[in-house]
Amino acid sequence: MMTDTRTSQWGPFLTLVFLFLVVGFLTTVNIQLQGPLKETFLDEAGRLKNTFATLITFSWFLAYPLCGKTGAHWISRYGYKVTLIRSLYLMMAGLSLFFISSWFTSRFSGIDMEIGSVIIPWGFVIFLLGSFTVGASATILQVVINPYLTACFVRGTQPVQRLAIGGSANSIGATAAPFFVAEIIFEGLGPADIRANQLMIPFAVLAGVIGLVALVLYRADMPDIQETKAGSGERLERSIWSFRRVSLGVAAIFFYVGAEVCVGAHINIYAQSTGHENPALLATVYWGLMLAGRLVGSSLRRVSPRVQLVFTTSCATVLLLLAMITGNPWFLAFVGLFHSIMWGTIYTLSIAGLGKYTALASGVFMIGVLGGAVLPLVQAAVSDGLGGWHHSWWLVVAGELFMLYYALAGSRFRQSETRFYIL
Repeated sequence: MMTDTRTSQWGPFLTLVFLFLVVGFLTTVNIQLQGPLKETFLDEAGRLKNTFATLITFSWFLAYPLCGKTGAHWISRYGYKVTLIRSLYLMMAGLSLFFISSWFTSRFSGIDMEIGSVIIPWGFVIFLLGSFTVGASATILQVVINPYLTACFVRGTQPVQRLAIGGSANSIGATAAPFFVAEIIFEGLGPADIRANQLMIPFAVLAGVIGLVALVLYRADMPDIQETKAGSGERLERSIWSFRRVSLGVAAIFFYVGAEVCVGAHINIYAQSTGHENPALLATVYWGLMLAGRLVGSSLRRVSPRVQLVFTTSCATVLLLLAMITGNPWFLAFVGLFHSIMWGTIYTLSIAGLGKYTALASGVFMIGVLGGAVLPLVQAAVSDGLGGWHHSWWLVVAGELFMLYYALAGSRFRQSETRFYIL
């Protein structure tokens, strides 16, 4: 029996796990700011206050389809390490825009933009630009993190396991974010007492921390993984979209992220409609089980990604159906346990054997994240049209079934594509 003599790449692995935590933290911070900033910036937005507030989340997710290919291009041209450093500089710029937004609103409180009867402070527009910029940075970071975690060597692990560990760090960051927003940024104040200038110091500090991380990364040893990307100036033989498992994988990620956010964002509203006594608890349990599931997934060394995806999508579908049949929202909360490792399994199945197409596939993969903005909006519209949330969950069931199809058939490569894969 041959022994693998390669040295485990613990340094790069732990660095990327930490950056995955940063992505989860900042993504959730951005989402958590939507409520407080609605009161701070949009006091004169009238009936469109909620609509304009959702632009904070939308501008973040808009960066994913627009900037994913940029990340892939940077990897091919500059390599993984330089792309990481560039994305961190971009993150610093976005966090600085958050600071400028707060300063501008405090310094020039009377400078507004009028859209009909709606008055929007220019500081809010600057904040949206910052949200898009940090979202672009998070996009490019994930374009690097996903293929690198998949390809880097850590003895005793398989790719889907390493992605699950990264996902656990992402969840830990997301779990810490609400406390940071409520207690660090706004110091436990109620919505009526929040002021725009409270954003200045926390985001200035965060920008400084990210700059320090970029400096440490600049001095760190992070070997490039050549077999996962095309060389600078190299023309690839075919379009990445011609790989069936990649194009269907993007669709699967669209439904996965959409389903994850649909349950996470709407479970408390659905629970209220059913008369549940503590709707907020259900959302907490859902996200808590997401973290628990990722921790469990990081230990599943001997279970293939395909088997994991078949099992989790089947269980999630059953729980969604039980929630609709019984009207009990607790079944929705337990869906979080099975949503937890779907990202890693879908990504691993999508890029397996792609070789030099891997980095490009990781870039286009980010397009699917737009499902997190689209599907919750569609579900809300369906619930309004049907007069309730009960039947709107069929949309999420449809997404789970598509992911099940992807696990069973859509992720298998065609015989005609064999020569393009490293098998």
